[in-house]
Amino acid sequence: MNPTRVVAFGGGHGLSASLRALRHCVPELDLDITAVVTVGDDGGSSGRLRAERGGLPPGDLRQALVALAGDHPATRRSAALFQHRFAAAGGGPDGADSLAGHAVGNLLLHGLTELLGDPVVALDHAGAMLGAVGRVLPMSRQPVGIEAQVRGADPDRPDEVRTVRGQHQVAVTSGTVESLRLTPAAPAACAEAVTAVRAADWLIFGPGSWYTSVLPHLLVPGLADAIVSSPARRLVTLNLVAEKETLGLSLPDHLDTLRRYLPELKVDMVLADSTAVGDPVAVERAAESLGARLVLAPVAVTDGTPRHDPAALGAALVPVLGADR
Repeated sequence: MNPTRVVAFGGGHGLSASLRALRHCVPELDLDITAVVTVGDDGGSSGRLRAERGGLPPGDLRQALVALAGDHPATRRSAALFQHRFAAAGGGPDGADSLAGHAVGNLLLHGLTELLGDPVVALDHAGAMLGAVGRVLPMSRQPVGIEAQVRGADPDRPDEVRTVRGQHQVAVTSGTVESLRLTPAAPAACAEAVTAVRAADWLIFGPGSWYTSVLPHLLVPGLADAIVSSPARRLVTLNLVAEKETLGLSLPDHLDTLRRYLPELKVDMVLADSTAVGDPVAVERAAESLGARLVLAPVAVTDGTPRHDPAALGAALVPVLGADR
């Protein structure tokens, strides 16, 4: 029997949690995992490399690679090296040290891209270095900007709508995001990502920062077309709590935004934490409006922090992804 081909979309910690959960499914399911990662980051180490040297911001790509890293002790050490972040030399200010704040993996991915001439080839090479049990691809070979129309971005002008530019600024806005767009408006989709989507058995969206990690994939025309036309089934994993960029956005609202930005999108399953879901009836109705069935499961860590437990999330995914196999 062929493996179940799963494509997970996102960026940052949300995608990392999803990929680690999929790793937990591997002993019970034969999975072929592909991560498709946003390329709009403009903050921190990624933002500095992007501004100073161009190319794709590597941070979210690095996080996905590390989440898929193999279990051999040597690859685990390599994964730890990828995550190592340089402190300021001698304890001085970061501005006095060009390496301060950079993650080793970010520098390595940038160097591999310069050496090999293609970010996808570079990511495949880095994946081999980490013994990755899946493939990591960018949603586009060109970096994108994220812009939002935000109401109340200025607390002194709560009714004013203004343009907030940049992934970081959108992520930390204190206002209400009313619309989202990419610059350029129609970036070319990564061809390898499109191929993976068209061949997939399952497409997984979330958890993660909804406006800056999940929705951007739906704004890449070639990728959106592939998502809609793919024969794959589609799963949405909902967040445990609202993030700063989605304060005031209920879980049903999260689902409604998917349809708003890709009206043709049909979903088969919506997975939510049984405690964090709030009003399950409202979420179930929103799921049904997308054609989906709501699945409730305890997928959060048990220490009370709003984080998905990869093992618990993986346990919840096994019967879903393994259905009809």
